[in-house]
Amino acid sequence: MKIGIISDSHDNLTNLGRVIERLKEEKVEVVVHCGDFCAPFVAVLLKDLQVPVHAVFGNVDGDRFRMMAMKPENLTIHGDFAELELGGRKIAVVHYPEIARPVALSNQYDVVCYGHAHVASNARIGNTILINPGEITNLKGKPSYAIYDSERHEAIIKALTD
Repeated sequence: MKIGIISDSHDNLTNLGRVIERLKEEKVEVVVHCGDFCAPFVAVLLKDLQVPVHAVFGNVDGDRFRMMAMKPENLTIHGDFAELELGGRKIAVVHYPEIARPVALSNQYDVVCYGHAHVASNARIGNTILINPGEITNLKGKPSYAIYDSERHEAIIKALTD
């Protein structure tokens, strides 16, 4: 299963639209969002993916009530932590790196996805992939996203280039 991993949209609708198109081109079967949509209207755009989207809240997702009320049907927001089984793999999703690393060290998950740092990172802790797809917005660098292949147990970070 091909899984798209994104994070830290921060209201950047242009880049989010571009990432959505890339994920559709990649033919991902599901998408994980590691938090920081910002405004509730950002989550609405995820309907364009036409695949299930699993997300957690980030630190700047202030209007959680409205986000839950406005979210499209294909989006499930799990709160602050998601525990998923996708493509035969156990996947944890959280916004904060300070939580993600100990979760990866627990050796209970095949993949741990996180955001917040705005810097892409792809590491292994034992057999667990610890991945930050980077940011969709461009606060700290080039916007990026990640693709995880559950059959190969490999993650690749991809730059959102023109």
